[in-house]
Amino acid sequence: MTTTTNPQTTADMLRGAVRGTVVTRGDPSYDESRRVYNALHDRHPAVVVHAVDAADVIAAVLHAREHDLPLAVRGGSHSVAGFGTVDDGLVVDLSRMRGVRVDPETRTARAEGGATWGDFDHATHAFGLATTGGVISTTGIGGLTLGGGMGHLARRYGLSCDNLIAADVVTAEGALVSCDAEQNPDLFWALRGGGGNFGVAVSLAYRLHPVADVFGGLSCYPLDGDVARAWRELIADSPEELNSILVLALGPEEPFLPERWHGRPICAAFTCFSGPEAEDERVLARLDGLGPVIGRFMERMPYPVINTLFDEQLPPGLLHYWKGNFSRELSDGAIAAHMEYGATMPSLESDTAIFPIDGACHRVGPEETAFAYRDAAFSHSFGGTWTDPADSAHNIAWTRAYDRALRPHTQEGGYVNFMDTDDQDRVRVNYRQNYDRLRTVKRRYDPDNVFRLNQNITP
Repeated sequence: MTTTTNPQTTADMLRGAVRGTVVTRGDPSYDESRRVYNALHDRHPAVVVHAVDAADVIAAVLHAREHDLPLAVRGGSHSVAGFGTVDDGLVVDLSRMRGVRVDPETRTARAEGGATWGDFDHATHAFGLATTGGVISTTGIGGLTLGGGMGHLARRYGLSCDNLIAADVVTAEGALVSCDAEQNPDLFWALRGGGGNFGVAVSLAYRLHPVADVFGGLSCYPLDGDVARAWRELIADSPEELNSILVLALGPEEPFLPERWHGRPICAAFTCFSGPEAEDERVLARLDGLGPVIGRFMERMPYPVINTLFDEQLPPGLLHYWKGNFSRELSDGAIAAHMEYGATMPSLESDTAIFPIDGACHRVGPEETAFAYRDAAFSHSFGGTWTDPADSAHNIAWTRAYDRALRPHTQEGGYVNFMDTDDQDRVRVNYRQNYDRLRTVKRRYDPDNVFRLNQNITP
């Protein structure tokens, strides 16, 4: 193996091998090309390949291997751990591969690996169809799906990975491998929850469902354990068409929330009801029962809109440090920990989100996909989000203390997409009974661990 890593030599070789753009240090677009969603990760790759097709991805992967360059894969760029970039390595950026083709007759869609959920929702909504996706429209479909994929339709239709029906993957050897339930089923199994360990997903095909408009938005309450306990009962006693995420945050500076609550700790039910409009008032009545409503924005809206409601509050360029845990129940002990740290949120951008993952998510067995925690009923996501790098130490320390307080009340593992760079010691417990099988698949498709910038499963 050669070890030629001169940036100019690397760039010249790649420019002759790809149709997309190759960017290196000194190029006018370098700083923009190296930037990722989470500004905590200010890294300087040797080269960024903006791929336009699978052939470009193949060339980039082979070049990284030949020249012994660490390889990062970037789709929507939302990896909180910053896995979409790497110092002195090669980044293959899929953001120009965003096409989505919908087949309304079979209720399926195939999307390129760089598509965002905004792209996907826009394409499928034209046919009154949707599938479970992220709650921020700029999130990439690839990273979210490969990690599992929680969203507003999960209780009714399962995780994003449960709706994945096929994928095309560029492997570490530079091969383009198609997989589904019949063709290369071991790879297909591993992709559904196993993260980016096995290759670059250059296209993904999904099952779609008839969802056009939903009744959704935020209902806000004072920060109070009684609200959380009432929300817990709401989830236990609601049809699967009703999804609600419990959010703890500082009151946003929005017109629907009285000014006296701006910047004060609150609870919010981020609700998406995909059932019939005739039931909307009943949903409102149930939300009224959670506690004193201090502000609300709820209306009928096209499904794609609900996935944009937090886009402005969480733009690229903020700094993030997160943790995540699963739990079989939302215990009083867990609620107490959430209330304690919810009262000390370090910034207006920070939040806690507790996702229900019951309903259809539980109708898939724990070994049917790589997503192992089918007995979990909730996923806890929490962490600091801030704007000034000088505040990093405080936000990270706060998040770690929050994690220590919550751990006794949650399961051993958590959702890989909520894990940070210092959570590699949790990879085995995150995959639980599926870890050894995932290692077997890893050895087959990536024995040299080329794809190691992730929550890494070692061969």
